[in-house]
Amino acid sequence: MKKWSLSLLTLVMVLVLAACGEGNNGTGNTSNQGTTNTGAANETPTEPPAEPIKLVVGATVPHADILKFVAPSLEEQGIELQVKEFTDYVQPNVQVYEKQLDANYFQHQPYLDDQNEKNNFDLVSVAGIHVEPFGAYSKKYTSAEEIEDGAKVAIPNDPTNGGRALLLLEKQGFITLSEDAGIQATKKDIVENVKNLNIIEVDAAMLPRQLDEVDFALINTNFALEGGLNPTTDALFIEDKESPYTNIVVARPDNKDSEAIQKLVEALTTDEVRQFIEENYEGALVPVF
Repeated sequence: MKKWSLSLLTLVMVLVLAACGEGNNGTGNTSNQGTTNTGAANETPTEPPAEPIKLVVGATVPHADILKFVAPSLEEQGIELQVKEFTDYVQPNVQVYEKQLDANYFQHQPYLDDQNEKNNFDLVSVAGIHVEPFGAYSKKYTSAEEIEDGAKVAIPNDPTNGGRALLLLEKQGFITLSEDAGIQATKKDIVENVKNLNIIEVDAAMLPRQLDEVDFALINTNFALEGGLNPTTDALFIEDKESPYTNIVVARPDNKDSEAIQKLVEALTTDEVRQFIEENYEGALVPVF
């Protein structure tokens, strides 16, 4: 009887210990799972990278090349610069005004003022970048001294660049303009044609192609470069580097202070851009910053 009681007691103790062991194992597993879940819940979700800001800028040559030079630095700052190239002076302003472009870089302030007035635009200058000295070119003459009386000369047909050409002719002593002519001078302002020049007016972009038809032409630097002309070696005479016709970045009143436009201006006015202009254009373009 005692043996039976002892055996029964031993069996009960074994069962109790086994149950406790299972309970401890279960509790441990629950505790481990809870710790794992808590850690996962505290992890911060990874945010997707921000989309780059797209900036579309219209330009002529060489402005487009300068913009392309600064594009990589803007990309590092989250600005995707798209350069749209033009071969005329009209559409870049039209498309900025109509919001097809965010900005443009090709013109000087007198031209912008004229276009704003004529077209009822309200475009604004954001920053001045460089000057392109205006020059005279010829396939007939190799120096200004060779220009003969009665020579046929082509000048731009837009008011500001046409006036600029006439002022340069006056500076060479070929014509005399009325005292109040200024940058808006036209052929009507010529009071003395010292060289008896036959002055014709042509669309600025067409001037390099007119060199076979005229004795010489006064051409904007960007169109001269497009025509394979080097202002520093091919020009018969050229404006001083102190020319007031600074080329500017132009935008609208609603976006001129935007982050993208301001970063564009910062990128265009660095020492790296100054060096790029000086090394690549050798005086044909002169930085003003």
